Amino acid sequence: MQGLKKIRLGELLIQQGLITEQQLTSAMEEQHKTGLKLGNILVNRGILSEEALLQCLAKQLDIPLFDLRRHKLIPEVVQKLSEAYARRFRAIILEERDGGYLVGVSDPFDLNATDEIQRVLKKPVKFALVRENDLLRTLDLMYRRTQEISTYAEALDESVEDGDRLIELDYQAEEADAPVVKLLRSLFEDAVQVGASDIHIEPDARLLRIRLRVDGILQEQLVKEYGIARAIVTRLKLMAGLNISEHRLPQDGRFNIKVRQHVIDIRISVMPTQHGESVVMRLLNQTGGTLSLESVGMSGVMLQEFRNLLSYPNGVILVTGPTGSGKTTTLNAAIRELNTPERKIITVEDPVEYRLERVTQVHVNQKVGLTFATVLRSALRQDPDVILVGEMRDQETASVAIRAALTGHLVLSTLHTNDAASSALRLMDMGVEGFLLSSTLRGILAQRLVRRICPNCSAEYPPDAHERNWLTVCDYVVDGITFKQGKGCNTCNHSGYRGRIAIFELLELTYPMLEALRVNNTDGFMQLATAHLKGKLLVDYAMGLVQKGLTTLTEVIRVGGDH
Repeated sequence: MQGLKKIRLGELLIQQGLITEQQLTSAMEEQHKTGLKLGNILVNRGILSEEALLQCLAKQLDIPLFDLRRHKLIPEVVQKLSEAYARRFRAIILEERDGGYLVGVSDPFDLNATDEIQRVLKKPVKFALVRENDLLRTLDLMYRRTQEISTYAEALDESVEDGDRLIELDYQAEEADAPVVKLLRSLFEDAVQVGASDIHIEPDARLLRIRLRVDGILQEQLVKEYGIARAIVTRLKLMAGLNISEHRLPQDGRFNIKVRQHVIDIRISVMPTQHGESVVMRLLNQTGGTLSLESVGMSGVMLQEFRNLLSYPNGVILVTGPTGSGKTTTLNAAIRELNTPERKIITVEDPVEYRLERVTQVHVNQKVGLTFATVLRSALRQDPDVILVGEMRDQETASVAIRAALTGHLVLSTLHTNDAASSALRLMDMGVEGFLLSSTLRGILAQRLVRRICPNCSAEYPPDAHERNWLTVCDYVVDGITFKQGKGCNTCNHSGYRGRIAIFELLELTYPMLEALRVNNTDGFMQLATAHLKGKLLVDYAMGLVQKGLTTLTEVIRVGGDH
């Protein structure tokens, strides 16, 4: 076994000339007050870099410094140290070698931890130094709840002897030890760890599919105990306050849970299918950072133009795109910018996704007749300055929203269309008169989401034949562009992508366009809009991100298609 030397960090850093006696004294005073680690205090104060600190420690302790972002790990080896010990001691098994293990630790001065790790693993252990932030992120990826979910599924399957006991079982599931509670807790923890936006639970003839949508792509786990599906759905219905005896009609609801210090708002949709009820849950992290237009990916000229539209005292601004393209997030970021004490803002949503202070938010309820149009009419009597309509679904809602803009209100809403130019025509197809649109429509923002290249494994690569052909057909000049893609690493779960970023196209309505709408000249409007958007389409914005090394050409082609 490799022992670690017992040294004092402060003295070592002074010996190496990295800090002064005065800086050490000041940092130690803060350490006594806050309980933070001395190294973290020095890095946070900017006295020395994390890299310099780690290099110094590795050299003095005579142990290697490992970059977890680039080191390929084997999950089966990593998990030989239980997650409880790994998180408690801030440690991870890097390799199995020479009949023992190489273990990465973030705090080599914690001799109790290193001694305990050697005792638990029961084999010779050598240690390496790793960055704590990288370690915590890697633990989330390595200790997925896949096996845990399978184990709880087996336990739940054993608890369910026949269909008559299912409802009884779930009513008794208040105890934390109930198999269904453990299974769902593991499922939610797994989803939060990998940053999933949605959870799909889909019963099939002989198995149960559990799929997580991560960065827009579904990841699947198969559970052979398909008989537990009804118990899971019933429990989720109870959590969302839905009717557990109704299996023939779709139901929607929501509930909140707390997972790993995050408050997660969950929207649930239950739908009857051939083999049982399918469940889709949308996860919204209510403890995330403040939304802003910059944070959703808007920048440069586009950001300035959109802010100019938001400065109008009245009119209609639309955000369009398919389901899951980030429309609601963008609108809520816009509302946050408009949210000042001088403005009265009312939102009409189905459902309310983001909770905003100082904003009157109304959740429509079709069952009791509380529709978008009904709430809108009442909202106009509440003296608003700005109104957000979650979606223009029908002629009645669109007409009321347009008339609200005519009477001096700024109206923001979403529409399901493929691009900005076709949105005005979609409203006309819904029955909105062209002359009303010409009097109120200010601008239309279309958007999509593309996956962001993982910054830890980003590398240059030459486009393949298909990509080169696409660039030629779309007439893009690629001279001077360095194309990048992610090679795959522990941080991105070897996908090459980590997170998503929005791409936009913004159509500002000019006088000729509005005049074409006024006389119902749809062909003329499309010609003018197409000319206005030349070089500013969604795919053009995405190509700008390719030039910046933020996304891949593959993602642009996936979103832009044949252009």
